[in-house]
Amino acid sequence: MQCVPFLIGLAVLVIELTPAHFIYTGPFLTAIPALAAVTLGPGGTAAAAGLALAISVTTATHNDAWGTLQVYTNFLALALVSTASFITSTAMQTRRRRELDQVRRIAVAAQDVVLRPVPARLGPVRAASLGLAAGTGAQVGGDLYEAVQTRYGVRMIVGDVRGKGLVAVRAVAVAVGAFREAVHYESELVEVMNRCSAALRREVVVQGAFDEEVRMEGFTTVLIAQIPDEPVVQLVNRGHPPPLLLHEGKATPLMPTSPLPPVGLEDLATGPPPKSESYPFLPGDRLLLYTDGVIEARDPAGEFFDLPKAVEGMGSDPVPPEFLEQLHRALLRHTQGDLADDVAMLLVDRLDGEGEPSSDDVDVGETLL
Repeated sequence: MQCVPFLIGLAVLVIELTPAHFIYTGPFLTAIPALAAVTLGPGGTAAAAGLALAISVTTATHNDAWGTLQVYTNFLALALVSTASFITSTAMQTRRRRELDQVRRIAVAAQDVVLRPVPARLGPVRAASLGLAAGTGAQVGGDLYEAVQTRYGVRMIVGDVRGKGLVAVRAVAVAVGAFREAVHYESELVEVMNRCSAALRREVVVQGAFDEEVRMEGFTTVLIAQIPDEPVVQLVNRGHPPPLLLHEGKATPLMPTSPLPPVGLEDLATGPPPKSESYPFLPGDRLLLYTDGVIEARDPAGEFFDLPKAVEGMGSDPVPPEFLEQLHRALLRHTQGDLADDVAMLLVDRLDGEGEPSSDDVDVGETLL
């Protein structure tokens, strides 16, 4: 549709420069900016109007038609239609932008109800979180994160639900809600993952909760981490990008030894039952959990964002909120401000000592008592 105005201009030029120039092409030229206003926006409308004017001048010169009433009538009609088309296109673009901003605000508000910023201090770690909405649409994505201090240590989740919109928000709410409940009662990290998986499976079978495509092909990549008082981090990874461990300036992805399919695709699992895996996490180390929107971000040339290089370049000096903000700016520089997918990041620093208990370090049972 965007090519139609220019194809019309080419057709007019061919008619006027060949023996077929006896055909009156004035209405065709005035249609060029009018059609451009529908599909090309103000800039494209102005370009189409300029093209129509150039064609009109060219054909009038070629046919020695200057000084005739028909030529000046064509110019007047073209000027009027071009002006009206430009004004209309500008008004349409302004209205679309307002509608998009309103829908985006509603989507972000819906997501903020489900996700909350993580506390700055959780026992033996400092933490920060960051969520970025994609710039290509108004629908909220399915990225999720949470960090909770429990009797078993600091437990965190990062995940990505397939799809966007309210369906994704509903799945995010189910997964995060199940996680917040299970982390206080399940001693094994695998069982926390199983509780989240079971909650999503129960939600899928609810009549009307999800459409048929989500029932058949929906899945969620999930990573759950636990940081106990010991200098280790324990992970259960269900198809999610591996976290990055920054140790002495070197960023290392913590790859699972036995890869597992995402939640919702359990039928594809053929290996042994899942179990948590432990990695050293010493005082001074930094752990970054993220969604695939970070590593799949591309620059205009199609190159992926080099997350390990960016993390190593920033080092471990900035505190977690500043670190994530610097990483955010690096990501926007790489994509030139055009994020194609939502992004969620969760950063934790292992502190010296066992850390101070926070207000979140209260058992649910004790709170009820």
